[in-house]
Amino acid sequence: MIQLYPLLMSPAFDPRPWGTLDLSAIYPNHKFNERIGEAWLTGDNCVVANGPLAKRSLADLSKEFGSELVGTAARDPQRFPLLLKFLFPEEKLSVQVHPDDATAQRFGEPWGKTECWYVAHAKPGSQIALGLKPGVTVAQFQQSIEENRAEQLLNWINVYQGEMIYVAGGTVHTLGPGAVIVETQQQSDTTYRLYDYGRPRPLHLEHGLASVKERTASGKVIRPAPASIHGGKSRQSSMITAPYFTVDLFELKEPQEFSTADNSGKTSVQILVAVEGCGVVEAQGRDPVTLAKGDAVVVPAAMQGFTVRPQWAVEFLKASVPGAALPEPATRL
Repeated sequence: MIQLYPLLMSPAFDPRPWGTLDLSAIYPNHKFNERIGEAWLTGDNCVVANGPLAKRSLADLSKEFGSELVGTAARDPQRFPLLLKFLFPEEKLSVQVHPDDATAQRFGEPWGKTECWYVAHAKPGSQIALGLKPGVTVAQFQQSIEENRAEQLLNWINVYQGEMIYVAGGTVHTLGPGAVIVETQQQSDTTYRLYDYGRPRPLHLEHGLASVKERTASGKVIRPAPASIHGGKSRQSSMITAPYFTVDLFELKEPQEFSTADNSGKTSVQILVAVEGCGVVEAQGRDPVTLAKGDAVVVPAAMQGFTVRPQWAVEFLKASVPGAALPEPATRL
C-alpha cells in the first residue's frame, strides 16, 4: 500500500470574464491566451503533481485515506475540508452570496461556504464590497437589482497588501480589480450570482436572496502583532482563527518545525501556499518537496511532524481545520 507523503498540487487555471492574461505577480513563467480568474489549488478535482500518487485527485485520495489525509478535526473524514485558490480580478466580479450551513442544507447542499481573503498584492485604490450598507434590507436590495443599481447599496472598502478579510456565509460581496487574493474556504462551490452589470450570465435570485443576511460578522480581521521567531530572523502572523479554518502567515529565514495537531489534540491536514520565495518541505522518511511562489503543498494529517526549510527566504500561508470549536473572528469595516 502506498504511504502518504507531502503532496505538491498542480494549480488548475480557471478562465473567467473578469480575469486577466497577466498572472506574473504569482506565476511569472506562465503565459495564457484567455483571461484567467482563478488558480485552484486544493479543490476536490485538483490533482497531485509529485510521487506515486501523481495525477490522483484530492477527492479520490480523501475517500481512500480518510482521516490519515484530512485529519480528525475535519467534519467529514472522507472529504477534503478546505479549498484554497488564488483570485486575479481585472474587472469587478459579479455581486454574489454564498449560503451558510443551515441555508445550504435547506437547498440540499452538504454545507455552506464561509471564506477568507488574504490580500497578497494590491494596487492603489483596490476595493472590495462586503455586505449591505447599514440599514439596507433584503427587500430594498432586491429592488435595487431590478433597477440595475445594486452596486450603490453595497459597502465598498479599500484593501491593502497583507490584510485578511473574513467573509461569513450570507454576506453579499464582490471583488473589484487591482488585487491578488488568496482565498481559503469551506470545500464548496455553491455561489449565487445576484447582479452582474449586464453581463449575459444567469442570476440565481431565488436561492441567492434567501441566503442573504442583512448583518454578518464579515470584515477586516483584527489581528495580534506578528511574533518574532528564531531570534527575530523570522516571523509568524496569526491571520485568522474562525469556526472552519485557521490561517497563519510565516516569513522564514531559518528552518521551522510544524505539527499536524493543534492544542485540542486533534489533527488536521496542513495546506501550505507560498506567496514569495522558495523553501523545501521535509517529513521523516519521505522525499523532500519544493515549495515555490504559487505552489501549494498538502501535508497529510498522519505525517504528525514536518519541517519547512527556506532556500534563503520563503513566505507562505498555512491553513488547517481547528480541532476545537472557535468563535467568529473580531473584525472591522
